Amino acid sequence: MGKGEIVAVLQVGGEFSTDADGLMSYSGGEAHAMLVKSDWTFSAFKHEISSTLNNIRVDQFVFKYFLPKNKKTLISISNDKDLHRMVEFHAESETTYIYVMKKKVDNRASIVVADSGTPVDTTAVVPTTQDGSKRQKICATWKNVITGVGQVFDGPKDFRDALHKYAIAHKFHYRFIKNDSSRVTAECTGEDCPWRIHASKSPAKKQFMIKKISESHTCESETVKSHRLASQRWVASVIKEKLRDSPNYRPRDIASDLQREYGLCLNYSQAWRGRSIAQKELHSTHDEVTSQLPWFCGRIMQTNPQSVATVVPMEDSKFRLFVAFHASLHGFEHGCRPLLFLDVISAKPNKQWKLLTATSVDSEGDVFPVAFAVVDDESSEHWHWFLEQLKSSVSASRAITFISNGENGLWDEVPLVFPDSHHGYCVDYLIEEFKTQLDDAWTEEARDVMVEHLKKAIYACTVDEFNQYIELIKGESDKLAEWLLEIKPERWSDAFFKGSRHGQYSCNFPSTIVEWIPTRYELSIVQLVDMIRCKLMEMMYTRRESSNAWAELLTPSANQKLQEEVSKAHTLNVIPSESNENGNVFKVCDDSVNVVNIDAWECTCRKWHISGLPCMHAIAVIERIGHCPYDYCVKYFRTECYRLTYSMSINPIPDVMLPPAILSDQSQSPVTHATPIRTRRRVGRPKEKPADPRIAIKRAVRCSRCQGYGHNKATCKVPLST
Repeated sequence: MGKGEIVAVLQVGGEFSTDADGLMSYSGGEAHAMLVKSDWTFSAFKHEISSTLNNIRVDQFVFKYFLPKNKKTLISISNDKDLHRMVEFHAESETTYIYVMKKKVDNRASIVVADSGTPVDTTAVVPTTQDGSKRQKICATWKNVITGVGQVFDGPKDFRDALHKYAIAHKFHYRFIKNDSSRVTAECTGEDCPWRIHASKSPAKKQFMIKKISESHTCESETVKSHRLASQRWVASVIKEKLRDSPNYRPRDIASDLQREYGLCLNYSQAWRGRSIAQKELHSTHDEVTSQLPWFCGRIMQTNPQSVATVVPMEDSKFRLFVAFHASLHGFEHGCRPLLFLDVISAKPNKQWKLLTATSVDSEGDVFPVAFAVVDDESSEHWHWFLEQLKSSVSASRAITFISNGENGLWDEVPLVFPDSHHGYCVDYLIEEFKTQLDDAWTEEARDVMVEHLKKAIYACTVDEFNQYIELIKGESDKLAEWLLEIKPERWSDAFFKGSRHGQYSCNFPSTIVEWIPTRYELSIVQLVDMIRCKLMEMMYTRRESSNAWAELLTPSANQKLQEEVSKAHTLNVIPSESNENGNVFKVCDDSVNVVNIDAWECTCRKWHISGLPCMHAIAVIERIGHCPYDYCVKYFRTECYRLTYSMSINPIPDVMLPPAILSDQSQSPVTHATPIRTRRRVGRPKEKPADPRIAIKRAVRCSRCQGYGHNKATCKVPLST
């Protein structure tokens, strides 16, 4: 047997019995043998068991084993560490026994079929009232709002909302171990219950993803009557739509409905507070749509002439708001490459508003926001409206390259509004989608190799290079290769892409703007947009000031890339082409022969065309003919263009009120002092400053007995006169 390997005997279908000494024995069932390696993941282990046992559904089974010389306690295998320990514990043994056991099912659960023919979980939908009657609950679907590892959410707020519903449906209480904008960890409050869930940001997609979750609870389910699961804001979110239609919705009726529909017992004051919050949010939203947003759009265009700010009211207090500051439009037109990334971001922590954004990149490759819109959800209709507003705002003098994830109809909407544009995949999104195609049968090492092949296919400059890496992927999986070819390589591979990305494949603006949005404060849409304006104003000022010290023709990052190619060009051999009549075509020899057309700015390696900077073959020719490589760089990499990008400023908008804590953060900025923003006086008595002892004036002490100064009656030493 090789090192780090053991032979496992799978026992299935039998039963355990325990003797008087507590020793357990197994009888009956079937036995199968398989090899277990120490470097396997738990997923690979389950996949091997499934294939060995005729493709059983491993999610319905648990796996246990005995420690050497211990037949009293079964040890569970539920993760990678458990599997590795099992192999280590039996390293000296010839074989080990693994018991494949059916998961226990809660006897209280049963499935019935409603009149409509839809299966209904009776434990979730038919609570029994005091009079013995059964009433149907509407939270049955909440049992599956959390599906497992890999499930993604728009942000931590959406994840917490789903966890709340999941806890109500499964009848348990939980507490947060970690709870912030980047990670949330919660555990069951049941005594000795190991149930735990952890979710955090996915680095590539910038989405919130479940990373770990326990398989089951060991505590007994509680009857969810406690107010602990019915927070005021949760009650408000549940009753808001009904309160919109029925303004006279009474707290007594709210408590009754929540008891009937969710099995939650609330008293009158809890229902009243939830209704108050819902009324406030409904009134605030209506007030924003009818008065604040139109006023704010007018103020934007007054304080920032030639900017675009449009609000379109819709039904149920919904709206569409589009904003593009003139400084951003001017910077995109005169300094940025014709490249726009389309993204969607959750705009508010506890509401469903979304930010649709169009972002470019400057000469340094840093994000440069051009325009954004606030809508109630991400749909093809909203994207179409946003693209139309964007088209009317930007200049039509050049074709634009768009990069997105292609979802919500973007593959169709972009060419409808911008018929001459090019549209490609966001590379980070494509890689994440590719990873989801790699099931649990793949080892971690094999997954990394396949992802590396994909990256090389993405950055391949020629068709031959692309085909080489696709063949490597195909050698491991025909299915994966077919999947990549079906999503059209002309949308993501440099070998086929027709647009101008100039080496920019993804954009991190969603993570940037998420960091801008505070999670501790509830902002109105006006406050949210003005907070983004403040951040953009600060960003443009800071970058404009930093570029004043640049002395090179190219920006620092572009200059560094060019110098790297210059150093490689020194060893190349340049030969004028025999068919060259105009003296502009050369052969450059290294490991292969590449042809450079200096007038057309072309090289057969295609790196010059793709990056916008001369490749080492082109630089060898440029130096041979005595020209300067800087003259053959795309203008968007020049320091001059960078300064044009940030040449204009975004102006302050008076009379917009932000929370005090945000204002204190902004007070550190060198530009926000010009923004006259009103603030409310904080609640409570103002703290008094202690008097400065250097300027304090004290009243002299005078004795009432002798009328002298410097002492009082109690310490007076003057003798009494007789």
